[in-house]
Amino acid sequence: MSQTITLTRRARPFALPGAATMLSLSLLALVIGWALLPAAFASLDPLLADPRQALQAPSAAHWFGTDHLGRDLYARTVHGTALSMQATTLAVLIALLLGAVLGTLGGYFGGRADAVLMRCVEVLMAIPPLLLAMAVITVLGFGTLNIALAVGLSSVAVFARLSRGEVLRWRHSVFVEAAQACGVGHWTIIARHIVPHAAGPVLALAALEFGSAVLAVSSLSFLGFGAPPPQPEWGLLIAEGRNFMVAAWWYTTLPGLVVAAVVLASNQVARHLHERGQHR
Repeated sequence: MSQTITLTRRARPFALPGAATMLSLSLLALVIGWALLPAAFASLDPLLADPRQALQAPSAAHWFGTDHLGRDLYARTVHGTALSMQATTLAVLIALLLGAVLGTLGGYFGGRADAVLMRCVEVLMAIPPLLLAMAVITVLGFGTLNIALAVGLSSVAVFARLSRGEVLRWRHSVFVEAAQACGVGHWTIIARHIVPHAAGPVLALAALEFGSAVLAVSSLSFLGFGAPPPQPEWGLLIAEGRNFMVAAWWYTTLPGLVVAAVVLASNQVARHLHERGQHR
């Protein structure tokens, strides 16, 4: 009597995001809505001053209270999301694209170019990112766009190093060596075989760096390098309220909590992406 043994591969169950991740995604979706359609979330004019309503505490009429000129802080926070998110998104894209290209080329082709590139990366990583961003923006000049360029350039080294490590990890894989043996070109191998496998950790880093970029952009705006008043940028809102901390705690606290919540949400999403990539 013969016995047939059937080997089946157990399918890995699909893991739904946890409550913290879902809450973080909901918060980020709300912030994106603020950036794209601010008028739908805040009907009051963020630039309209009413001195009679100056420094009013949070209430049903003014959820975040008012500033020293009587402007609604909730409306200014919502309308300021567009400037802050534009600078943050552009900064992350600059760092991601430049860093990924440099790291991929250096890791795949190697040689002297890779050695020089890594020495430059190590020098950049030795400089604090905020200090490097301030040096770059001093050269480029003030403004939201220049802040984005400065923050993006200060984060290129992190993406370059991670991309290079991932490329080195997959460069000597069996399928890559098989493609090389079949005469497939280098650029095709990079595009079809290496980049798809190396993209996961790099995208997780992009989500993590998004939170860091929010802090960097807000910090530079707080120091006065961003959009000039009365534009309601997040860092500028916090800076305007630092002289009223005793009389009006909400002036800096509530916009600051929004910044902190976005950073924490980005970190939670990055953690989820990293854990999901490790369990593939």
